[in-house]
Amino acid sequence: MNEKLLQYLWNFKIFTHFNFRDTDGNAIEILDFGKWNTDSGPDFLMAKIKIKNIILAGNIELHVKSSDWIFHQHSKDPGYQNIILHVVFQNDIDIRELKDQNIPTLELNDHIDKNVFQKYEDLLKENQFIPCEKIFSINKIPVNFHEENLLKKLEEKSLEIEKDLEHHKNNYEAVMFHYLAYSFGLKVNASIFKQIAETLDFNIINKIRQNKTQLEALLFGISGWLENPSDSQMQIWKREFDFLKAKYNIPEIIIRPKFLRLRPPNFPTIRLSQFADLYFQHQNLFSKIISAQNTNSLFEIFKEIQASDYWTDHFNFGKISSIHHPKVLTKDFIELIILNAILPIKYTYHKYKNENINDEILKFYIEIQSEKNSVITEWKKLGTKIKTSLESQSLIYHFKNNCEAKNCLNCGIGFKILKES
Repeated sequence: MNEKLLQYLWNFKIFTHFNFRDTDGNAIEILDFGKWNTDSGPDFLMAKIKIKNIILAGNIELHVKSSDWIFHQHSKDPGYQNIILHVVFQNDIDIRELKDQNIPTLELNDHIDKNVFQKYEDLLKENQFIPCEKIFSINKIPVNFHEENLLKKLEEKSLEIEKDLEHHKNNYEAVMFHYLAYSFGLKVNASIFKQIAETLDFNIINKIRQNKTQLEALLFGISGWLENPSDSQMQIWKREFDFLKAKYNIPEIIIRPKFLRLRPPNFPTIRLSQFADLYFQHQNLFSKIISAQNTNSLFEIFKEIQASDYWTDHFNFGKISSIHHPKVLTKDFIELIILNAILPIKYTYHKYKNENINDEILKFYIEIQSEKNSVITEWKKLGTKIKTSLESQSLIYHFKNNCEAKNCLNCGIGFKILKES
């Protein structure tokens, strides 16, 4: 038993019976268990109890042992002056000051099924994909589980985007440029690509976006790849980059993307060229994305995007490849961009303007198929049906925020497992 588990059981009222009596034998009726307080101060606020035909309103403090009241030094804390009930798992000593103030103590030892402890300890000890793997079943997934997880994830991402908007004077186009760059970088270069994008004044991008060669030159130059040109095309990019640096007073900054552990189609050279093509082909990119009503409209934006002709027979500078083909965006890559950048931006843009945005944004996730990765593979092994990105995004988020951290007390699945005890 620990205090967090005790608070959890109190909050969700997981008891074998509710015939509560204080340590003096007086019957206690809990009229309101209170609001769980996750900040400093008493554990449950605005509670109500009835004892000796008197109704008391105030706060409730929980401890594993009654002596914890002393160890936690609540006596000297003015925040604990409005306590109406001291709830403990084990009453190991009487607290004199509580007695003197007629504050009852409720011992829960005989009100909790001991199987709850065992299940909780088992969840924390198990070293598996998810703590409840041995007892997991799909019927333990609550109703609206995926929708709630995904909306939590979107809201967290939205708060991050709003911070960036505040820093960039509410310029949605600039912030979208940064997040699209992040997505084009994939896992290895995501933060590096975003750093490159944030280094550039988006006003410069807007001024040169009708010239794809200049867009590429700017991105390649900031990446430090044009210092020693080895062919004629590189010389063209270097000349354009030197011109842009002088014209727009671009500082001498080099941010080098990584090639290590990447397959050639994902080399940063290819991805930055494709990223440049996206802004070259769509002069009103932001409005197209924000106004898109379904995933088909979004796919239309990306389906013709490809790296420039130089990259048809290159993966890196100055090295001709034996593989000759246009470097286009695959369907899987486009879906990742939509999931990781576009939908969070759309949600953030519309959430204060459209009261139906939750339902509308969820439809986009339903229209996109599930991702394929190791986490999703493990969920499928447990019998979970995962067909859409609504389900896969939910389960990835849930795994990272609850299962990996063994945060079973904040998990809807964990709640069902413990309540079944």
